[in-house]
Amino acid sequence: MIRPGADLEENNAVQVLDHLVRRAVAAGASDVHIEPKREMLRVRYRIDGVMVEQGQLPVDIIAPLTTRVKVLARMDMTERRVPQDGQLSLDLGASLVAHMRASTFPSVHGETVVLRLMQGHELIPVGSLGMEENEVETVTRLASRSSGLVLVCGPTGSGKTSTLYSMLKAMNTAERSVVTLEDPVEVQFDEITQGQTNVRQGFTFASGLRSILRQDPNVILVGEMRDQETAQIAFQASLTGHLVLSTLHTSDAVDTVARLIDLGVESWIVANSLLAIIAQRLVRVLCDHCAKRYPLPNDLTGDGDRVLVAQGTMIRRAGACPRCHHTGYRGRTGIFEVLEIDDDLRELIKARAAKRAYHDATQAAGLVPLREAGLARVKAGITSLDEVLRVT
Repeated sequence: MIRPGADLEENNAVQVLDHLVRRAVAAGASDVHIEPKREMLRVRYRIDGVMVEQGQLPVDIIAPLTTRVKVLARMDMTERRVPQDGQLSLDLGASLVAHMRASTFPSVHGETVVLRLMQGHELIPVGSLGMEENEVETVTRLASRSSGLVLVCGPTGSGKTSTLYSMLKAMNTAERSVVTLEDPVEVQFDEITQGQTNVRQGFTFASGLRSILRQDPNVILVGEMRDQETAQIAFQASLTGHLVLSTLHTSDAVDTVARLIDLGVESWIVANSLLAIIAQRLVRVLCDHCAKRYPLPNDLTGDGDRVLVAQGTMIRRAGACPRCHHTGYRGRTGIFEVLEIDDDLRELIKARAAKRAYHDATQAAGLVPLREAGLARVKAGITSLDEVLRVT
C-alpha cells in the first residue's frame, strides 16, 4: 500500500490520505479505519460489512495525517482529549469526489480516525434489494398506503435505510408531501424534504417529529425510534392520516412487536396503527471467480429437527482471489422477513400476548424466517452457509 521506508513527512499527509481514500473507493469499502498502535499505524477497510486488513504505516505519519483529517472536517486541531466528528470531501481527480463523515476517538496510542464513505449510497428500486417477488409486491403496496406505520428492523449496518428509501422511490412523491428526519442524511433525494437532527441544538427526533407534523406531510420518515417519546409521537401521527416509516434495532418481526410494547406505547395503538414489520440482514455474495462447490456433509436442521438443507445438497463456499481482495465475496444482497399485521395478530397485540403466541401466529400465516430466507440463497449458490449462519 505504502512503500516501506517511504518519506512520510507532514507535507506528504495530503498524498497519504488521498491514497487511502482512493483505494477504499476502488475496493468498494464503506469505512476506513486508521488506528494508531505502539510502533505503527494500522489501516483497515470495512468491505461488504467485514473488516479487511490493508497494511501498516510508519508511526511518524500519525500526527500529520490526523491533523489533515481534522482540517478538512473543520474539527478543533488542538483538541486531542475528546471525540470529535465532522464531514469532508476529497477531490480525487478524474471527476471523482469522495464525500465522507469523519470521527476521531482518543485511544492509548493516539487518536483513532474512522472515515465513512458516503458515495456508495444510492436509491435502489425495491425489486433490486433481494426480496422475493411476493415480498416486493407487499412492500410496493405498503408504500401506496395513506396512513399507518411500517417498521424496518435489524442490527446496525443491515441496510434498513436503503429499504426505507426504496419505499420512498416507489411512491409518487410529486403528489405527496414527504418529509424525513434522519441522523445523518445519507441519501440525497431532491424530490423530498430532508431534515437532520442536531442534539446539541435541541433538534432531536422527538422535537423534530413534532415540527414535521406542522409541515402538512403525507409521508414521514423517522430515521430511528430511539425512545418512548419518539415512538409515541410516531404512532399518533400514523393514526391521524400520515404514513410513517421508521426503523428499530430488533432481531426479527416477533421481537419488534414485544419491543414496541416495552417502549411504553399502548397496545391498542400499536395494534391499530402498525401495518407491517420488515426484518432484514445483509449477506455477502460469493465471488464467482473463486467460489467452490461441495456437498453438504450433514443435514442442517431447524426447530423440531425439521431438515432445512439435506445432506449431500451441492452448495458453494468462499475461496480467495485478488478480484475479491481474498475475502471470497464481492458485494452484498438482502434477506428479508416481511410480516403484514392481520386481524389475528392485532388481537394478540391488544391482549399483550406472550412471544410464543406471536411466533405460532406468524408461522401459521406462512412467514418465512430470516434464516430460511438466507438458506434459500445458499441453495441458489448466491451466498455461503457460513455467511447465513453468521448473520442470522
